[in-house]
Amino acid sequence: MELKSHWDRLDPETRRWLIDNPGCVVLPRTIATIVARVADEPVVRDQHGAIQLTPADVSFIRSRVHGSSAATGEHRFFDAVQPDPDVTESGHLG
Repeated sequence: MELKSHWDRLDPETRRWLIDNPGCVVLPRTIATIVARVADEPVVRDQHGAIQLTPADVSFIRSRVHGSSAATGEHRFFDAVQPDPDVTESGHLG
């Protein structure tokens, strides 16, 4: 399954979740169920119902993030955890 080919068929909430979690390489069961439902091909899921994303899928999601970031003028990190807005650049609480 290639996520890119099913992107337009995903509901806006699922696309938003994927954009908000660009570092995720394994889709949790709830998101995987939605993706599998719109796919027009068999989708490989693990014993927990999760889907492993390919490097191409992760790259595609990140390209969507860059597109939405450019439109809003904001910068997005691809770390699993976003920086804490209460911590200054020196690392001290602001």
